[in-house]
Amino acid sequence: MAEPRPTSNMTVTRFIDGVDDDAKRRDSKKLIALMKTVTSEKPRLWPGNIIGFGSYHYKYASGREGDAPIIGFSPRSQNLTIYLMSGFVGYDGLLQKLGKHTTGKSCLYVKRLDQIDEQTLLQLLQKSVAHVKAVASKSGGLPRMSEMPPPPQ
Repeated sequence: MAEPRPTSNMTVTRFIDGVDDDAKRRDSKKLIALMKTVTSEKPRLWPGNIIGFGSYHYKYASGREGDAPIIGFSPRSQNLTIYLMSGFVGYDGLLQKLGKHTTGKSCLYVKRLDQIDEQTLLQLLQKSVAHVKAVASKSGGLPRMSEMPPPPQ
C-alpha cells in the first residue's frame, strides 16, 4: 500500500480518502471520531503523515524545543500507529486488557481495531491525554520520554 503524502493544502479527509486499504480507511475514521471525543479537538495533519489532536510544547534540557500533538495516529502500511505522548509507564493493566498490539516508546501498533478492545483503547487515550496535560501544565512543557513521570495511580 502506498501511503498518501500530505501537502500543506491537503485536508485530513483527503489524506484518509487516499488510504488504499479499505479496513485501514474505516479504522482511521473510527480513530478520528474517538480522538475527537477524547480531546475535543479537530484533527490536523502533522509532518510524518500523522493525524494529530491538540498540541503541546516540548523543551529539552539540550535547548531543543517544538510542538507536537497530544495524541495522534497514522495509517502506516504495516499497522495503525497510535501516538500516546505519555509513553506507557504505569499503563500495564490497560495494555494487558487491550488485545493484540505491540508498543514502542510512545507508539502503540495495532493491525486492525477489531483485534483490540476499543473501550480499553478509549481508556488508554483518556489517561494519556490527562497525563500529558497535567505534566505540561506543571512544567510548562514535556520532558523527553525517558524522563516522563508515571501517571498518578
